[in-house]
Amino acid sequence: MKVRLEIHVRPRARRAGLAGFRADGKLVVAVTAPPEDGRANEAVVEVLGEALGVRTGDVAIVRGQRSRTKLIEVKGLAEPELKRRIERALSGASGER
Repeated sequence: MKVRLEIHVRPRARRAGLAGFRADGKLVVAVTAPPEDGRANEAVVEVLGEALGVRTGDVAIVRGQRSRTKLIEVKGLAEPELKRRIERALSGASGER
């Protein structure tokens, strides 16, 4: 079971985490790492794995390695469960900060 998700990455953010949805429907993922030498990509995988409650090995960047817009594939989750976990992570993030 795999599901794909389009995201927009915000590198060099103050805090890492999910930052909501853009008007075009892309999930915004903020990372503190700079977009150099793949560090932001590694951080995106870590942030998504933690937020979604999956191993980082189950999160892969399918397209957009050198772009802020990326297509992500998450293994082990169905789309409804992915959406539920994103909503939970977003509601938890706003309450904790």
